[in-house]
Amino acid sequence: MAARRIQEENDSDYDRQSKLKAFDDTKAGVKGLVDAGVTKIPRIFIQEQCAKVDDSPASIEPNFTIPIIDIEGWDGDENRRHNIVEKIGGACKKWGFFQVVNHGIPRNVLEDMIDGIHRFHHQDVEVKKGFYSRDQTLKVLYNSNFDLYRTPAASWRDTLTCVMAPNPPNPEEFPPICRDILVDYSKRIMALGITLFGLLSEALGLEPNHLEDIGCAEGLYILGHCYPACPEPELAMGTRKHADSGFLTLLLQDQIGGLQVLHENQWVNVNPAPGSLVVNVGDLFQLISNDIFTSVHHRVLAKNIGPRISVAGIFRQPLLPETLRMYGPIKELLSEENPPVYREITVKEFMALRILTGYDVLRHLKL
Repeated sequence: MAARRIQEENDSDYDRQSKLKAFDDTKAGVKGLVDAGVTKIPRIFIQEQCAKVDDSPASIEPNFTIPIIDIEGWDGDENRRHNIVEKIGGACKKWGFFQVVNHGIPRNVLEDMIDGIHRFHHQDVEVKKGFYSRDQTLKVLYNSNFDLYRTPAASWRDTLTCVMAPNPPNPEEFPPICRDILVDYSKRIMALGITLFGLLSEALGLEPNHLEDIGCAEGLYILGHCYPACPEPELAMGTRKHADSGFLTLLLQDQIGGLQVLHENQWVNVNPAPGSLVVNVGDLFQLISNDIFTSVHHRVLAKNIGPRISVAGIFRQPLLPETLRMYGPIKELLSEENPPVYREITVKEFMALRILTGYDVLRHLKL
């Protein structure tokens, strides 16, 4: 039935750009479609490769689980810290993903952050429209699919984006409905990110402050995603298969699930562990680690239940004109036996090339 629906849509002549613009102009996002009672998803969201995109050649593997790492006591006993560093380094080499528990952010703060993003996406649509924009120079904006006009099929997702570092928004720029928790949570994520960069520095055999010193924690984006219940989840994706662009992502997700990681050509469910955060390596981290750490593909399934709420903290320098720092494989990791795999590049050039290459940027940077 799903295949027939795709064929029917393919047989219909339509102006895709006008459909995208019409959807964009509502400023109501995917949630607006659900609120309007749609029973069939619009053509712009249909993934055309197959009924459930990206399942072939990979299959769903229920027996794999990404590592769950307890970092309590990382700053205490030397043996304890060494053990944590070993586990984190191993996870980043083998998986590119792990879940972290006992990370120091209280459970009630995590719950309040999920609730805050839920409140934002479920407030009066006219209030929410005031934040709707595609102006990437803004520090606070809401829209559906940042790449709406470039992607082959839109994802079943709306997002509130806040650029929290290095120069956070003024308090009045935040949505009042979630302002306080956004500020509090971001400070805690920044502190945890710096801790993780220290542990990851040691996992690479570097001084603990190395990754922080080269600017890996200078920029922080907070993305509050809402994935409404989808009437035809077999035809859509919450988020298409991709690898993250930045150095590191710390993801908070609710209990609905749907995140999957591609591991050994099989999709692995990332089932939320209570109180955990999902940590994953981004493309820039793979570049500077000279392929020691791996940025892997992942996706979010659309579901007929929801909304699913998640909050991503992405460590990546902002695209400012003055941000001219060059990033390439870290010199201390190189030798005659391990020459550089990639050329140096600025983050701004990296992001532009990522768009030009269809997000396959690392392959185009190889020496």
